[in-house]
Amino acid sequence: MDSLFKNIKIIINNNLYLIDPETSKLGKKIIIHAIDLIEELGFEKFTFKKLGDIIDSPEASIYRYFKNKNQLLLYLISWYWGWMEYILVFETNNIVSPETRLKKSIAMMSPNSNENIIIEGIEINKLHRIVVSESIKAFLTKEVNKSNTEGAYMNYKQFVARIAEIITEMNPEYKYPQMLLTTIIEGMHLQAFFAIHLPRLTNKQDNENYITDFYTDLAFQSINKKS
Repeated sequence: MDSLFKNIKIIINNNLYLIDPETSKLGKKIIIHAIDLIEELGFEKFTFKKLGDIIDSPEASIYRYFKNKNQLLLYLISWYWGWMEYILVFETNNIVSPETRLKKSIAMMSPNSNENIIIEGIEINKLHRIVVSESIKAFLTKEVNKSNTEGAYMNYKQFVARIAEIITEMNPEYKYPQMLLTTIIEGMHLQAFFAIHLPRLTNKQDNENYITDFYTDLAFQSINKKS
């Protein structure tokens, strides 16, 4: 499957970098190894100094691409949601039934859904794990309004909007498609995190798809609920 996605270009808002990292070997190296290091250390312990040591490049060279590590995190999260929108369109384009498309869309967001596709050195599984454990830090910040104005969350919004259209197709009277979807997305991330680190806050099952099953059931019950 990797060959199908070899030449795709994920569009990232140009406010999320100083120099587009996809335009140079060093920039691509920064992204690939930043993903490895953030997954290994966590975002709090990740620094440009440590990244520079790994890629054998001065810390100052990384600052030429990103003004700080928060901007780099926003870039990675935006790239992930751009990828998710791309794969959503790819996987659902020829499916007529909106119910089937919604089920497939929710399954795509599952912690078990990502085949280990590698695009330009970016491992989707690793990036997904970073989004699960770190993406909330991109929202819960004093800079959220400024980041939003600069388009930092545009790819996430576009992904949500596409699935919201499916929900509206299923039930035009349903009033809360975006609220339902962001509850499902962030909830799935939290439940995947809880299952590993705080299992008493979830209901872990032998069935590895239990998180997907729960949120699929929640979605359909909500959308089809009679007023």
